[in-house]
Amino acid sequence: MGAEVPGVQLHEKGNTKRRIAPKAVLRFKERVRELTSRTRGVSLERMTEELARYLRGWIGYFGNCETPRVLQRLEEWTRRRLRSVIWKQWKRGTTRFVELQKRGVGRALAAKAAGSAHGPWQLANSPALAIALPNAYLASLGIPPLTPRR
Repeated sequence: MGAEVPGVQLHEKGNTKRRIAPKAVLRFKERVRELTSRTRGVSLERMTEELARYLRGWIGYFGNCETPRVLQRLEEWTRRRLRSVIWKQWKRGTTRFVELQKRGVGRALAAKAAGSAHGPWQLANSPALAIALPNAYLASLGIPPLTPRR
C-alpha cells in the first residue's frame, strides 16, 4: 500500500492518486449519523445547519481527492439520510399523506407511501420522496454538494 496522510491514501500505479481512506469514510458516516439522528429532537433547520458546517469542513480536507465516485456515493447517502429524517419528523400517516400531496406527489403514490409498513430508511429511497424532497430542495436547506458541479 502507498503512503498515508491522515484520512488520505496515496497509491502508486504509474502515477500517484489521492483517495479517501476507508476509515475516513466510516468516520464520515458515523458523524453524519450522529448529526442526523432521527430521534435527536432538534429542528430540521438546526440539523441541516450543523450538518452543512461539518460537510464544508470535510470537503475542505477531502475535496481535492481523485475519487469522484466515492464522493458521489457519500452525497447520495447523505441525501437519503436527510429524507429519512424528514419522513420520521412527519410522524403520522395522515401528515405524511398531506405533506407529500403538498409537494406535488400524486394522490395514489402519496397514499401508497404514507400507508407503507416500510421503515424511514427504505422509504427515503422511494419515488414519492424523490418527488417531494428533490435534491434541489435539500440544497436549498443549505447542504453543500460533496462533488464539484459542472
